[in-house]
Amino acid sequence: MADKIERIIADTFLQMAEGLETGNFGKKPKIALTGMGSEHGEENAMEAAKMAAKDGIEVYYIGTLEAEGVTTVKVANDEEGHKKMEELLASQKIDGAVTMHFPFPIGVSTVGRVVTPAKGKEMFIANTTGTSSADRIEGMIKNTIYGMITAKACGLEHPTVGILNVDGARQTEIALKELKKNGYDITFAESARADGGCVMRGNDVLQGTPDIMVCDSLTGNIMVKMLSSYTTGGSFEASGYGYGPGIGEDYEQLVMIVSRASGAPVIAGAIRYAAQLVRSKVFDIAKKEFEMAEKAGLKEILEVRKQSSKPAASDENIKEPPKEVVTSQIAGIEVMDLEDAVKVLWKQNIYAESGMGCTGPIIRVSDANLSKAEEELKKAGYMN
Repeated sequence: MADKIERIIADTFLQMAEGLETGNFGKKPKIALTGMGSEHGEENAMEAAKMAAKDGIEVYYIGTLEAEGVTTVKVANDEEGHKKMEELLASQKIDGAVTMHFPFPIGVSTVGRVVTPAKGKEMFIANTTGTSSADRIEGMIKNTIYGMITAKACGLEHPTVGILNVDGARQTEIALKELKKNGYDITFAESARADGGCVMRGNDVLQGTPDIMVCDSLTGNIMVKMLSSYTTGGSFEASGYGYGPGIGEDYEQLVMIVSRASGAPVIAGAIRYAAQLVRSKVFDIAKKEFEMAEKAGLKEILEVRKQSSKPAASDENIKEPPKEVVTSQIAGIEVMDLEDAVKVLWKQNIYAESGMGCTGPIIRVSDANLSKAEEELKKAGYMN
């Protein structure tokens, strides 16, 4: 009895604190969890529900198990559970849901949240499931906006952004810097490696150098899995907050994704993550963020990127200039564009060679031709 009274008093003070912070006095976020389908059994999911319910969250468990402090919505199987979850969301009886799979429409993808191993720092991964765009680079540009929305909803007023060094990173960087030049408030992270820059390396992933790590969703999915289960050999995701909420323009349904391999700590983290987004009114933040991005010319930047075509140098009969010693390096070229970029320089009678440096693709030219080569590559749209 004494324990119950203490819990009631603790919940009352927690609600008062939340009310002072959010203005929502007495209102607990209502988050549903579909518990069937986990590789670790329903008990694992229910354990997560109980953990999260202790933090001032009204948890609805959709499955077959029951526990004190958690509201169970009984269903016979996983398929019925997902139908019930969608019914609860549509009727607004819950504020959000945590589940193991969900068919997001094209244009919506999830922003993961992990704890990085080197320094125990939280990092948002934009993005981890779903498809922001059928075009890879456009998708990564949009992922940045989605990451900004989610990080701001979690209390980071000016989150730093880094772009993972994957195919499309340099073109994404060009577009984002154009967006910043047009007035969109974006702060770029600086790589922890000596040569710096906002394109992040593997070291930056482990250290959590940026607040938001931008990448394609397939790469992001792998990153979340590895960062969540690196201490367990991969079979049990033990840390972090899962794969995150589906974010997209004009999309206002809070669905959080976890994995069938997610352990109770991660599922509980996902429920807490959802509650935090409810309290901060994430969709209001999303609306403002999209408005700011559009004001800075997001649509025009995406359209220009689609329409622009680099010189089809590889299709022309371009003669290689006389060989010379090439000791200067030009970085920042997409690997898929490397040979075309070399031929753009050949066309200007600048001898160049392609190569791969420790930070990615490079073009090598003579010291005397370095400035001119960089100017020609910028004019042709291959680099900033």
